[in-house]
Amino acid sequence: MGLPFPTTSWTVVSAARRHTASSADALSKLCAAYWLPIYSFIRRRGHSREAAEDLTQEFFARVLQHGTFAEARRERGRFRSFLLASVTHFLANEWDRSTAQKRGGTCPTLSLDLEVSEERYHREPFHELTPEALFERRWALAALDHVLVRLREEYALKGQSAQFDRLRVFLTGDQDRGSYDQVALTLNLSAAAVRTAVHRLRRRYAEVVREEIAATVADPDEVEDEIRLLLAALNCG
Repeated sequence: MGLPFPTTSWTVVSAARRHTASSADALSKLCAAYWLPIYSFIRRRGHSREAAEDLTQEFFARVLQHGTFAEARRERGRFRSFLLASVTHFLANEWDRSTAQKRGGTCPTLSLDLEVSEERYHREPFHELTPEALFERRWALAALDHVLVRLREEYALKGQSAQFDRLRVFLTGDQDRGSYDQVALTLNLSAAAVRTAVHRLRRRYAEVVREEIAATVADPDEVEDEIRLLLAALNCG
């Protein structure tokens, strides 16, 4: 699916509002970023897999056709809140199953990995999650996935992709999957060098998380609150 979360969400939203050659690409990026949270939200609202696939496709098709993102403004708050309100409105007022066109009709069909979406949907803790909480959780996971994509790209530019792939396990604190000594042998480094590399990776990880969050809010003062929301969303299960 490509990058799961735009590097600068509001920059991409702004580009999507313009009637330029880059608008379609910006819209595509936004759809790719949010299809899984939207699909998960719709599934949790009680729709079957097939219905949720159709609804997800139809929602984004209408977004593309009608310029829904043109109504989004950074100064009005979080983009994902706007998107959640949009899909809630869509489900409540705009979907007529008896007359809506299925995928493959005149509405544009997006390249959404809906097979993967169902698999990931069933990994989520269902016992207490509301549709809104599941949407927030999927947003948080997508944001952190993109942080990892960015970090790997940075390491790749330095010719250190293999090092990143071995060190990323330490970002979660799950060291049972690979001790410093074992990783040191694999990378032909000393254990002390691995510890230093892990410390640098964790520091950079925290920096990139802040950068990603800052790109999705209207006010820099909101970053800390947004990070707390992200952590709460991840721990909601």
